[in-house]
Amino acid sequence: MPLLHRVARQNEVPIGFSLNGKPCEGRRGDTLLSAILTIDERLRPSDFSHEPRAGFCQMSACQDCWVTLISGERVRACSTPLAEGMQVITRAANSAGEPA
Repeated sequence: MPLLHRVARQNEVPIGFSLNGKPCEGRRGDTLLSAILTIDERLRPSDFSHEPRAGFCQMSACQDCWVTLISGERVRACSTPLAEGMQVITRAANSAGEPA
């Protein structure tokens, strides 16, 4: 169940992206964080406790919202604008190289 529910900008242009290999859709003006949390209940597991995380400060000051793009680049989801075709990985890959 999604953590966030869109109440504004529902009619904005849809933007396609993938989340852990699954095709998804956000809206123009979304950050990665807002797009992901309207689809899922968490952003990623904690690097230390593996408990679910959903971002903390929402202004790029903490280290809670890092996600990885398919290119290997790590970005802060709270301040990175969603772009068409982004391929986002929020979970560690398994031994076959696929998201776990």
